[in-house]
Amino acid sequence: MSEVLYEDHLPGGCHWSFTLRRGTILRLIDVEGGANVGMLFYNPTNPLERYNAPDTLKCQHTFKLTAGHCLYSDMGRIFCSIVEDAVGWHDTIGGVSTRKTIAEKWGERTYQEARNDWTQSGRDAFLVEAAKYGLGKRDMAANVNWFSKVAPDAEGNLSFDPSNSTAGAHVDLRFEMDTLVLLHTCAHPLDPAADYPRRPVSYQFRKAAPVAADDLCRTSRPENARGFANTELYNACAPSVGA
Repeated sequence: MSEVLYEDHLPGGCHWSFTLRRGTILRLIDVEGGANVGMLFYNPTNPLERYNAPDTLKCQHTFKLTAGHCLYSDMGRIFCSIVEDAVGWHDTIGGVSTRKTIAEKWGERTYQEARNDWTQSGRDAFLVEAAKYGLGKRDMAANVNWFSKVAPDAEGNLSFDPSNSTAGAHVDLRFEMDTLVLLHTCAHPLDPAADYPRRPVSYQFRKAAPVAADDLCRTSRPENARGFANTELYNACAPSVGA
């Protein structure tokens, strides 16, 4: 693993955003266990291109995300690949908490009343970060929930597993194209915790090695080989961020 280029800590119930260049690895670390990291992806030079959860799942014949999977845009390109995963299951169907669902489960505490202990929703957190880039409500999409597990039973009912991720668990995302990343550490909408959960995460940026011909993410599905080819063609012609 290459050296850490940058690292920081994000408390529970917070949000952040950044643009990652292709060839960068983002490592997310669940500091205490039980974390949830909601995340959205956009093309920074054309934000109309964004993460597509249905295509990501159906083209890889999966219900969950783990090592070897790729996260697709709605243009058939790959934002990032999961190159290492100590958790084994990440949710991309559970959605995001809203101000209403937070108030119903844990009560509403505003920032004016509670400062950093307020009960912020994931949707509001996304909207705050999106506004920094000229994006808004119409730009919201189905999101990923890293470290969270939502599984169906035989009847199709969904249940949340609070023990899915343990302290120190991590997941590594290798970015295959320049990507605007919005993230939050607010509660998962199905989390059954009695109190509003505030689980911190750490994140690191590292330089990725070139993608090999036998790379697991490239070879795990025939669809992924085509996705990498689409992304490589785009990268050959795409403008650089800030150009």
